[in-house]
Amino acid sequence: MAHARPRRRQQIQALVAAAMLLLSSALFTARLPLAVASARLVPNPTARLLLFAGLPSSSPLRAFCPRARPSPATCSAFSSATMAADNPLLVADFDFPPFDRVEPSHVRPGISELLTRLESELEELEKGVEPSWGKLVEPLERITDRLEVIWGMVDHLKAVKDSADLRAAVEEVQPDKVKFLLRLGQSKPIYEAFKAIRNSSDWESLNDARKRIVEAQIKEAVLSGVALEDEQREKFNQIEQELEKLTQKFSENVLDATKKFEKVITDKKEIDGLPATALGLAAQTAVSKGHENATAENGPWIITLDAPSYIAVMQHARNRALREEVYRAYLTRASSGELDNTGIIAQILKLRLEKAKILGYKNYAEVSMAQKMATVDRVEELLEKLRAASWDHAVKDMEDLKSFAKDSGSPEATDLTHWDLNFWSERLRESKYDINEEALRPYFALPKVMDGLFTLANKLFGVNVEPADGLAPVWHSDVKFYCVKDSSNSPVAYFYFDPYSRPSEKRGGAWMNVVFSRSRVLARNGLPARLPVAHMVCNQTPPVGDKPSLMTFREVETVFHEFGHALQHMLTKQDEGYVAGIRGVEWDAVELPSQFMENWCYHKDTLLSIAKHYETGETLPEEIYAKLVAAKNFRAGTFSLRQIRFASVDMELHTTYDPYGSLSIYDVDRRVAERTQVLAPLPEDRFLCSFSHIFAGGYAAGYYSYKWAEVLSADAFSAFEDAGLDNEKAIEETGRRFRDTVLALGGGKSPLEVFVSFRGREPSPEPLLRHNGLLPVAA
Repeated sequence: MAHARPRRRQQIQALVAAAMLLLSSALFTARLPLAVASARLVPNPTARLLLFAGLPSSSPLRAFCPRARPSPATCSAFSSATMAADNPLLVADFDFPPFDRVEPSHVRPGISELLTRLESELEELEKGVEPSWGKLVEPLERITDRLEVIWGMVDHLKAVKDSADLRAAVEEVQPDKVKFLLRLGQSKPIYEAFKAIRNSSDWESLNDARKRIVEAQIKEAVLSGVALEDEQREKFNQIEQELEKLTQKFSENVLDATKKFEKVITDKKEIDGLPATALGLAAQTAVSKGHENATAENGPWIITLDAPSYIAVMQHARNRALREEVYRAYLTRASSGELDNTGIIAQILKLRLEKAKILGYKNYAEVSMAQKMATVDRVEELLEKLRAASWDHAVKDMEDLKSFAKDSGSPEATDLTHWDLNFWSERLRESKYDINEEALRPYFALPKVMDGLFTLANKLFGVNVEPADGLAPVWHSDVKFYCVKDSSNSPVAYFYFDPYSRPSEKRGGAWMNVVFSRSRVLARNGLPARLPVAHMVCNQTPPVGDKPSLMTFREVETVFHEFGHALQHMLTKQDEGYVAGIRGVEWDAVELPSQFMENWCYHKDTLLSIAKHYETGETLPEEIYAKLVAAKNFRAGTFSLRQIRFASVDMELHTTYDPYGSLSIYDVDRRVAERTQVLAPLPEDRFLCSFSHIFAGGYAAGYYSYKWAEVLSADAFSAFEDAGLDNEKAIEETGRRFRDTVLALGGGKSPLEVFVSFRGREPSPEPLLRHNGLLPVAA
């Protein structure tokens, strides 16, 4: 007791000294990052303990967790808070993803910490799991959604803002992500709980959406290997890890091979025939590559394999040698040297077959079909029916092309080959229908196209689309942000639109993807459900100089297509997150709304509302509209066979092909081409090496989905034709019915039920053949 007073005095002195040191340190470190500043705090452990002991419990300084030997458990809150403050991937809650803040350096620590947290949540769920909605599905949705949103941010940035650092970071954390997904998919407690719901006496009282969720979760668990044991499970998991790496590498090789090709042209004669927009783009590309003085008139010009550049050359360059060079480069992308995808394809096919057999299926196509509308037999039946209907038309297309080239006095007429087809097709189309694709561009300025598209959405579905730039962070200055509102002016969804090609960082093609799904469980801000958010990405011609983006008609169709996907995601009325929007919709039905929307590009009122000259405001003349409609089915047989070739080679590689046998993938493609391509492919054709849909996307044993869904979409549009396309009231009524079924129900009902509820009957392929001019109108 005699030492109590001096000891107390020492404690107070230490406390004061520590406080003074803290204050002086704070002046120096106020502008340092939090982690750096915290490292400079009171160095003496005893003083640090006494200082924090004297602070009230509410003081934010307690967050620094002062301990001589801080334990992970005690400091976990501090560590997470610090990391979250520095890492946008760990922000606990946001209205819209912080795309503008995510850097490659955030990926490794952010995803690792996220997976650690989710693993802990999963373990807690498994310990207390019960076969009830509140104790099983809702907490599971929170876990899976968090990973989908955060990984989705990273994956999206990799697609639109690719870099070596981001690739390396993703490659490092991807195995952990796959490991967690396998752990989740193979969770027996969760699997058994879903089966218990399926077998319970309450099953019949569940609504259709909840039944679909339960059945889908059980099926997904089986396909994820939940029933496998020991060596089989270990082998299955190794396969999944390896497939993830291979498909990622495939995609990177295609992007790099596309970027690698650059042809610098200084003599304008070499690019004779290229329209002004293509020359402007080629000069703009040259400027971005260091040719500061490049102009559209005088060059130099750089040709690339990015879609706007490649297509312009193939359609318009009179220089046959240039067309050949560019065509061969495009056709052989990622098929040689360090970027060769041939071996990767072989490995992917072997692993997919092995995976299928481990799961008890004969081939990978059967695995794919387990979660689709179709069966292998029905796919083959449809493809053959469409092939037979298209073949004679495609033969006639080729004969017409040869005759036209000959009549034009072309020396190449007797030897037309692949790099001539697009060029002469465009000349024939111009001659036959008096339509010049390039002359139409001034009528399709992007801002006006979007206005017309949104007007159509209002007419058909009763929604208003309004600009909302600045409301959400974006990843590039080109990106636009929109809010979708209902008739009462309440927001129902949001979407990003990234329209232009950026060859140096953005992969090719066009796509729509999910940012947030509608969800009752994840509702926030007092709303009954979290609102859906989507992003639409295209690769169309960027603005050149002071002109807006002037689009080809095909680019217009592409925007309508992707907006159709977005509409199904955004206009869902389904509140169960697992089946809201496009989630839970069978893959071979998901193209229905997108291909349906393309039909409206040929609807007179819609097209004329879009087609306004960007300088004069003049509406596209009606006679040109009539020519566009007349040209709609130009070479329809050829284009149909092209899609059937892709779908057929995809199916064969995933059904009967033996990846261990003597035949190569190119042998299979050539055999398929014999019955799906009038002009035999070149011996060096390597398009499979850039066929990202099936080797780096979700279309493996599923490319047929475009044709399958095209049957549905054509039949759906025929409902509007039956109602009368000139009948405004009938169009509106039919549009509302389409919204209330196809767009609203999501995956809550089977696609066939949804279609029947809209159309009143099962789908027929005849409207598709009629729309494509492959069936007499009388039929």
